[in-house]
Amino acid sequence: MTFDETGARKIRIGVLFGGRSAEHDVSLRSALTIMGALDPERFEVLPIGITRSGRWLSGGDPMQALTAASPMFHLGDGEAASLETLGEPETSVLVARAGSSATDSAPRSLTEGVDIVFPALHGPMGEDGTIQGMLELAGVPYVGSGVLGSAVAMDKAVARTILDQAGLPQLPWRLVTRKEWQRDPEAIAGWIGEAIGFPCFVKPANLGSSVGISKVHGPEDFPAAMDLAGHHDRRIVIERGVNAREIELAVLGNDEPFASVAGEIRPEGEFYDYNAKYLDDTTELIIPARIDADLLGYLQGLGIDAFKALDLAGMARVDFFVEHDTDRVYINEVNTLPGFTSISMYPMLWEASGVPLGELVERLVHLALERYAERR
Repeated sequence: MTFDETGARKIRIGVLFGGRSAEHDVSLRSALTIMGALDPERFEVLPIGITRSGRWLSGGDPMQALTAASPMFHLGDGEAASLETLGEPETSVLVARAGSSATDSAPRSLTEGVDIVFPALHGPMGEDGTIQGMLELAGVPYVGSGVLGSAVAMDKAVARTILDQAGLPQLPWRLVTRKEWQRDPEAIAGWIGEAIGFPCFVKPANLGSSVGISKVHGPEDFPAAMDLAGHHDRRIVIERGVNAREIELAVLGNDEPFASVAGEIRPEGEFYDYNAKYLDDTTELIIPARIDADLLGYLQGLGIDAFKALDLAGMARVDFFVEHDTDRVYINEVNTLPGFTSISMYPMLWEASGVPLGELVERLVHLALERYAERR
């Protein structure tokens, strides 16, 4: 237990990072940003890592172990080390043991040693309600949306269905399962060509950071795109392509959320893929976006409506397409645990809106504690 200079006990925050999804490396970068932004005078940070195989690491230096084994982080000689060659940190706990309860299957430090958890996890088994459900069972407050909101927003098909029901604008889309594709690819390709047309985007239903996404220009590219998306998920979303600007804004709050200024993304390639987001510096980010006040207000209203329709809490990034010729607006995606890296849009949008990074993470912590108190 630690105290600040006034004698008040510091809030102990478990920052959770890594995980088993394809966004493991991005999670490490997000966690480093979050931990660096938490005021050490007010917060005590406990890093908690999850390896790619699902092993929980606390004690020692779990961040060092995971970054050394990550392609995004390299040792001095340029070679990434494996967790086995580094050895385990002081404490490591296996997570899913047969017959164990939720509180038994996580590190004791997570369920007994923290006041609140800040998940910096992205993708399945982190952003999809699974970790949130475990924390609910353990009675631990946590930053971000609850089980329901996390689960429905993570699945692109379910989220689109709910947003359709709420009357919010989206591009035409269809859902195909991997087995349907494997059983009759010619029929699926023909059906998609008629219902959606080309160009289109093919996406795994349950991944972020543009992992597994392809832009398909014609029927000849469709099979490879379906196979790639099907490698990552059994559910595949196909969405009509549009000649549009990519505009994003950030939402913050619980039952009364508010939205940031908008930002525009202009990737060097055809769309804002994983490389453009995290590995190169050719993408142009324009913050604030060069749009008029009426369009900004409309986008902010749609973002808040989407946040409420999906029953979200804490934070979300809402991505839009604004068609070049008509200025028609379509919601592309809602992300409940957006990237928190140094070049991620969510913190940059709030910085441009007058909320610096340190204040942003503190607000998210207090929103989580507020939600937890209300639920109790």
